[in-house]
Amino acid sequence: MPAFAESTAEPPLSDSYYALLRRGNKVDECASVPPPGCQVLPVAECELPMIDVGCLTTGGGGEEERAACAAAIASAAAEWGFFQVVNHGVKQELLEAMRREQVRLFRLPFEAKATAGLLNDSYRWGSPTATSPRQLSWSEAFHVPLAGISGSPCSYGELTSIRDVTQEVAKAMSKLANTLARVLAESLGHTAGQGFPEGCDESTCFLRLNRYPACPFSPDAFGLVPHTDSDFLTVLCQDQVGGLQLMKGSRWVAVKPIPNALIVNIGDLFQAWSNNRYKSVEHKVITNATTERYSLAYFLCPSYDSPIGACEEPSPYRTFTFGEYRRRVQEDVKKTGKKIGLPNFLL
Repeated sequence: MPAFAESTAEPPLSDSYYALLRRGNKVDECASVPPPGCQVLPVAECELPMIDVGCLTTGGGGEEERAACAAAIASAAAEWGFFQVVNHGVKQELLEAMRREQVRLFRLPFEAKATAGLLNDSYRWGSPTATSPRQLSWSEAFHVPLAGISGSPCSYGELTSIRDVTQEVAKAMSKLANTLARVLAESLGHTAGQGFPEGCDESTCFLRLNRYPACPFSPDAFGLVPHTDSDFLTVLCQDQVGGLQLMKGSRWVAVKPIPNALIVNIGDLFQAWSNNRYKSVEHKVITNATTERYSLAYFLCPSYDSPIGACEEPSPYRTFTFGEYRRRVQEDVKKTGKKIGLPNFLL
């Protein structure tokens, strides 16, 4: 690892913000502090459905208890697209260790994070395709392909332990995600015992370490712009700062952080496979004016050449692979500044 001159750890988000503000007359009028008549509407806080999945993760409980748990999971996936789980099998001590490693990692100089190839060269910040402040994500992240963790060096200063902790967290979250995915698939008639999702294993999934710096510019700046997830299932561990919001009905609602609970949400691929019975719901992160926020997300993804398929025919979507889906999303974001997603694949 090369030596870096002492510098700020913060990515140049402010520079990006001001550069976007200077971009002609197409700048969103509400991109900075809102003027009169452009107030930020209050957002109601909600508690997501809370499900105790101990009977699934420990192998305990009777058949009736497991059936009731599976029914609650399927109902939440269909009605909300989001739910919370407790007794999930991911040890709290492990999540706390991961949080400590995240904090140390993000406190490295920006130049080191951006150029030193840490965690398989997975660092990113802001929104490279943004054309206005409302398309800028006020955040930085390591979006780590799990296939690369075991072979990727991470030896900047005292960070040699992050690889081991990351592998352990990924293994625990993978076990939970696959358990929940099988339960959801079986609720739609998928035969128990069959591998699901097809083409998914530890080498095809991703772990994302997020940091959302405090943002002094706007009371409703996006830490992460509104989007849906391009995977089967996401498992999220967030801190207690808050900021996650999701679309429920026709309005945004804020998700209340619950200690020791993990958040699970349905991704686009599961919505397609389920013939729209499970909902991949739009969500976003709003920054805090004074406090940074950390989160950790596990993305259950198949291999790029895996066909997504459907739980039964006819399907409202044409056949596509995960690789084709990702490429189309990237093309749309580059051309239009936003993701279109599943509507591109409707028959």
